Amino acid sequence: MVGKFDTEYQHHNRLGLHIFSNEDLHKIHAATLEVLEKTGIFVENANALELFSGAGGIIDNKKKVVRIPPGLVEESIRSAPSKIVLAGRDPKHDKILDGNQVFFTNFSEGIQVVDLYTGKRRTPVKSDLVNVARAVDFLSDVDICEKALSAHDVPQEIAPLHNAEAFLSHTTKHCCFGPGNGMLLKKIVAMGAAIVGGVDRLEERPIISFTTCPVSPLKLINECCEIIMEAARSGLTVNILSMALAGGTSPVTLAGTLVTHNAEVLGGVVLNQLTSKGAPIIYGSSTTAMDLRLAAAAVGSPECAIISGAVARLARYYSLPSYVAGG
Repeated sequence: MVGKFDTEYQHHNRLGLHIFSNEDLHKIHAATLEVLEKTGIFVENANALELFSGAGGIIDNKKKVVRIPPGLVEESIRSAPSKIVLAGRDPKHDKILDGNQVFFTNFSEGIQVVDLYTGKRRTPVKSDLVNVARAVDFLSDVDICEKALSAHDVPQEIAPLHNAEAFLSHTTKHCCFGPGNGMLLKKIVAMGAAIVGGVDRLEERPIISFTTCPVSPLKLINECCEIIMEAARSGLTVNILSMALAGGTSPVTLAGTLVTHNAEVLGGVVLNQLTSKGAPIIYGSSTTAMDLRLAAAAVGSPECAIISGAVARLARYYSLPSYVAGG
């Protein structure tokens, strides 16, 4: 593998965590191509299946499994931009993701909050989202505002719209959302366009981006496909974020989990680029090990840190902007 895949990294001489050699990365990439070509990936959405089929993917319509040729995977990686802009409502908060800088965001998604007045845990409501957005806007060390909570005091079928309204109205930083599905994504795009002065202006100053998660192991469910495709059509960034669990939904070895993770993200990248060549994407990870005592994700564990460092290195190998979970 040459070109975009192994040359650019050599020019970065900064302090960093060098987990892999280029030979290691070649092996991970080759194993991932083998998984996508021979095992394939489940794709639930009919329109997505048509896109894969038209580009040379081998479709098992009964099982909804797509086997993706290696050349199509590599072409899609090359067509995805190496640099993207995440604009803020205030231009002073604009961030450029190009592999040369590191930015920080709050994490998502909290399922409970500790009430400031009673000290008791409870389910989040929309006013909590407003308070989080205001806090993120104030904190100079937080660069991007991610949806930290979801409002549970609103109709849940349209909760992503309430989430977006709460954050977009109370921070001047870039906002990243999980939109729920393609239809709601389009409505959030309309909200962003209204703020900046039109759809064309939103493409110039993308104050919003989106996140979607493949389902491990190796599944792009209907809503995930919708979000990947609609984001591409809108010209806005989508963070394709695997949440594989080593020992649970992926192999117990970290190397095997990384291959599964990579296959899930690259499957989404191919779909995104088939929808609109050159659409911006982020290579995302919240992959970690499963705590076998609790059957829960061990976020903040040494394994999570190792995987996140590995994912960041792998994304740089592909010259793609990355997002990785912290502790």
